[in-house]
Amino acid sequence: MAANSDSAAIDLLKRVPVFSSLSEQEFAFLTAHLVQRSFQAGQVIFGEGEPCAGLYVVQTGNVRIFKSSAGGREQVLTIDGPGSSIAELPVFDGGNYPASAQAITDCVLAFFSKQDFQALCLQHPQVALKVLRVVGARLRRLVGIIEELSFTTVRHRLIALLVRLGKAEGDRDGDLITVTLPVNNSELAAQIGTVRELVSRNLSRLQSEGLIQTDGRKVVIPSIGRLQAELESSSG
Repeated sequence: MAANSDSAAIDLLKRVPVFSSLSEQEFAFLTAHLVQRSFQAGQVIFGEGEPCAGLYVVQTGNVRIFKSSAGGREQVLTIDGPGSSIAELPVFDGGNYPASAQAITDCVLAFFSKQDFQALCLQHPQVALKVLRVVGARLRRLVGIIEELSFTTVRHRLIALLVRLGKAEGDRDGDLITVTLPVNNSELAAQIGTVRELVSRNLSRLQSEGLIQTDGRKVVIPSIGRLQAELESSSG
């Protein structure tokens, strides 16, 4: 990266769990080896099964990580925003990318080659330990996805997603929460392991029951408590 962007690069890296708590000298090593790469909305960053070239850190925009079936169905594993690291596992174990990454919006990513990252881990073992923590958290999230897909209905998964989005990103007014869905119904379907038609049908059903009100991508949850109670009752 250019010298005048070093400060911004360090500010970014300090937000990344893998790199947090490094010394200024270690951050200087990182910024000297980072390369900025820009991707347009919809552009594939890397594909499942491709040889791993290195680690990415999201600087701006949002990236979806997903698996594809032979028939073309997709399952979104996660959506990562600024400050998130991507592809820690294949950089760490030397394997291929286990999933694909695609820019949802126009994105700027910081790229750190596999060789440089492995050199950093050899020099600073605490970075490797942080990678294990991040990979462990991702594994727990994947186990949760498998559990949801195996044991819950589309309605349950959709309500769970709305509750998570409402609590994390919604504008709250007492028990009422307004949230803007980040994607269309096809993308929502990919996130909860179903098809667009079932997402549309269940959104309509939730609205008819008074649990939500929809206006395009904007969803009003009149009572997050009631929606949470509905989620808990469907788990029983």
